[in-house]
Amino acid sequence: MPKNISDMHKGFHPFGELIGLEFAAIGDGRSRCELEVKEGLFNPHGVLHGGAIYAMADTGMGGALYTVLDENELCTTVEIKIAYFKAVKSGKLVCETRVIERHSRIAILESEVTAGDKLVAKALGTFYIYET
Repeated sequence: MPKNISDMHKGFHPFGELIGLEFAAIGDGRSRCELEVKEGLFNPHGVLHGGAIYAMADTGMGGALYTVLDENELCTTVEIKIAYFKAVKSGKLVCETRVIERHSRIAILESEVTAGDKLVAKALGTFYIYET
């Protein structure tokens, strides 16, 4: 029996809330999360810290994978490779994620982070699936 997606509400992910990350859509092995760029997330060069972008991809991947897990399953990040293409100083970032492949214990996911029509980063992740 699949997990209840209604569990993906405010309070589900305290770190995401800390940085202002919100899920806009989630279901069927996909997720869309958004982050408003703010100075508190800048690096010393006055642009959005890469860790905030990485957090979007990681959280988006967990959310997308969550939608295809059984009730007795959880997941954890094994590794994520991310490439950054554009520095961001303002606006809203959108992270679109999809499950590429899911096996019994391993899943592969892909995220694209955009600002408007500009590709900011792309990530490929591997997650481990385990029973509770």
